[in-house]
Amino acid sequence: MEFKYDVIVIGAGHAGCEAAAAAANLGSKTCLITMDMNKIGQMSCNPAVGGIAKGQIVREIDALGGYMGLVTDQTAIQFRLLNRSKGPAMWSPRAQCDRGKFIWAWRNVLENVPNLHIWQDTVQEVCVKEGEVTGVKTAWGVTFHARCVILTAGTFLNGLMHVGRTMLPGGRMAEPASYHLTESIARHGLSYGRMKTGTPVRIDGRCVHFEDMELQEGENDFHKFSFLNTPPKQLKQLPCWTCFTNEEVHETLRNGLPDSPLYNGQIHSIGPRYCPSIETKIVTFPDKGQHQLFLEPEGETTRELYLNGFSSSLPMDIQITALKKIPAFRDLVIYRPGYAIEYDYFDPTQLKHTLETKRIKNLFFAGQVNGTTGYEEAAGQGIVAGINAHINCHGGEPFTLARDEAYIGVLIDDLVTKGVDEPYRMFTSRAEYRILLRMDDADMRLTEKSYQLGLAKSDRYGLLKSKREAVESIVDFARTYSIKPALINPVLEQLGTTPLRQGCKMIDLINRPQITLTNLADHVAALKRRLDRLTERKEEIIEAAEILIKYEGYISRERMIADKLARLESIKIKGKFDYNSLQSLSTEARQKLIRIDPETIAQASRIPGVSPSDINVLLVLLGR
Repeated sequence: MEFKYDVIVIGAGHAGCEAAAAAANLGSKTCLITMDMNKIGQMSCNPAVGGIAKGQIVREIDALGGYMGLVTDQTAIQFRLLNRSKGPAMWSPRAQCDRGKFIWAWRNVLENVPNLHIWQDTVQEVCVKEGEVTGVKTAWGVTFHARCVILTAGTFLNGLMHVGRTMLPGGRMAEPASYHLTESIARHGLSYGRMKTGTPVRIDGRCVHFEDMELQEGENDFHKFSFLNTPPKQLKQLPCWTCFTNEEVHETLRNGLPDSPLYNGQIHSIGPRYCPSIETKIVTFPDKGQHQLFLEPEGETTRELYLNGFSSSLPMDIQITALKKIPAFRDLVIYRPGYAIEYDYFDPTQLKHTLETKRIKNLFFAGQVNGTTGYEEAAGQGIVAGINAHINCHGGEPFTLARDEAYIGVLIDDLVTKGVDEPYRMFTSRAEYRILLRMDDADMRLTEKSYQLGLAKSDRYGLLKSKREAVESIVDFARTYSIKPALINPVLEQLGTTPLRQGCKMIDLINRPQITLTNLADHVAALKRRLDRLTERKEEIIEAAEILIKYEGYISRERMIADKLARLESIKIKGKFDYNSLQSLSTEARQKLIRIDPETIAQASRIPGVSPSDINVLLVLLGR
């Protein structure tokens, strides 16, 4: 049997869901192929979305017209805004979700996207003819012809799971691995390697002594992930709990190291540096007497709990014995042990910034197959791949995001320019323009771009315009409204800030750390009337305006730096040099430039091993 589509998406994880929805919403006839329709959008590890820098990515996906933020808001059972004590560049939303409801919310989305079909099957071969993808073949003997194919297979490519010395093939616990697919792609000249990740034990909540743990409640304000007018916190809100390991736990774990796949030679691939297993923690930090653990609910009604911070592939009995040394888990009962999983990934330097492979036309990669880790990183890649697959089918300029436009842009540029030697995780520190990439203004940065593409719809664009007008109105008012000392000095003294000696503009007062638009409005009637006119998204608009006022200098300076460096982005060098013949370049620079083949001088400057002097050589040669 044969079918014909514009776009085929292989895998219905977080990358695949966003890719398929984006391509279909733009008008491409799309088919999403998944091994199990009951695991669409499955949270393979912790049941949470967002976190430091990851939360910003989810807001960017939402601003572009994606669905991860909407699904998260709909299924959240705890919401927190991380890094509140720091500046707004660091604020990061995070939500615990109901794992089961998250899956069914995603399935409901996908089943109602026009132009999108879902097929349950296993893809075994990507078909290529004369350097261009033509479709895929499945285990059931079905051929899907397609103009573009997006691979989002996660950890399923030749997946192998480890618990102690026991090894089982699989892409996730109780789910089969995908075979032959890696090889069908590699035969066309794409190189691949192996990576490792892991997941913790799952605990039966009925056995836990919660009185021996510290309660961690969620927050209940206006913040959420989606910029659309959707109600936040629709499900019952639940707490998390924290506790610590101890020396007895560590001693038990050390005794199990000879049977650890990470230390007995069983696993050769590299795991995520910033989400290490518990055995890696005790080996890397032998002097640390305790490590914090977070116990997180898996759903609104289930007793299953996730033990964040205790990822492990140690033998099952070692995991259980060690955990019973923690007072809260002295009567421990588990649903399943932690395990590690090895899987294939493709070197992302083989990709363009559109996430299309350089060697095979119209074949795109997104998610963990590119060497990343995390639901959010995968989804961000997925929406970009879906957009560009549609563009390749129907025409238009490639869609890419610059490093000063989005964390998604930083992520993709890092992947295709620098490559990976361990699973890549996004952090705010990876972005040089953090104050420009805040969570509050993702819609301001990206929604208009998406609307011009046709992905963001008129309702979302209307909300953007009304928010922009409201924010600008408040900022302009603060610039022009004068405050007299007699009116405000008693309030300033009450708030612990210096009284005025003479009148000033309101914006000068708001720049003080003790002053906010809200507490100022309690004493300035004109400001209160203006804020009271906001009938929808009042808190969101006030927060956005206040950030623009308080951080105007930092934002302007960073924007100026970004604009200066953007000039290098406009200097195209792809196809202009035979790098091998340029003896004035260092040997490492020649090798790296040949392998990456950068589009611009700016991209070349970000390649590890290409020095400033190498860049100067290229600029001189361009001048000639």
